[in-house]
This record gives sequence, C-alpha cells and structure tokens, in this order.
Amino acid sequence: MTAQENLEKLQRRYARLAARLAKVGPIVQGTITERTITKQDPNAKQRTKTIGPYYQWTFKRKGKTVTVNLSGSQAKAFQRAIDRNRKLEAILQEMRRLSRTIFEATTKGVKKRKPNK
Repeated sequence: MTAQENLEKLQRRYARLAARLAKVGPIVQGTITERTITKQDPNAKQRTKTIGPYYQWTFKRKGKTVTVNLSGSQAKAFQRAIDRNRKLEAILQEMRRLSRTIFEATTKGVKKRKPNK
C-alpha cells in the first residue's frame, strides 16, 4: 500500500467516525448508582425491612461532586445517555489518534540537526 492509499484510508476512517458522531443522541456524564436501605423493623426486632431501590446520578459540576436522586424511569434514560457519552468519548479518542497520524503524514516537520560529535 502506498503512502497516498494509506492516507486516503485514514481519511475515510475519519469520515466514518465523524458520521457516527452525528448519530450519538443526547449525552450526559456521570454514574448511576442503585441503592437500597436495610434497617431493623421497629415492630419486630428479629426482622429487617428493605427500602428502595433508590437511584442516584452523580456527576461533577465546577470541580464539585453533585448527586441527584432519580426515579426508576429517569435512571434508565440517564444510563442510556451515559452509555452514549462513553461511546462518544471512544469515537473522539480514535478521531484524535487518526488526526495526529494524518497531520504527521501531510505536513512538513522541522529538520533535525545532525548531532555534534
């Protein structure tokens, strides 16, 4: 494969990744945690009572951790958006790698000096 063919292959791959970006959909960053509370039943000391599940979305805002309680349906929707965000980040990482390779192949670099002996 010639350098030109390899460059065209990289550019086609980049274009396919860019097209995938347009189809990502709504995204959010963070984590969804399912929580349950187990405590002793006040009416019967030998039994425990389980309350929940509760869903919490945790994310960073201005360097601070923020936690928001969610309903079950909200948790599902937010989890899908978080999953899409992770796919987006993977696509962007690949696009950055390809961009670096394309620029290295298409731009002229600085001439290196011969080392002094």
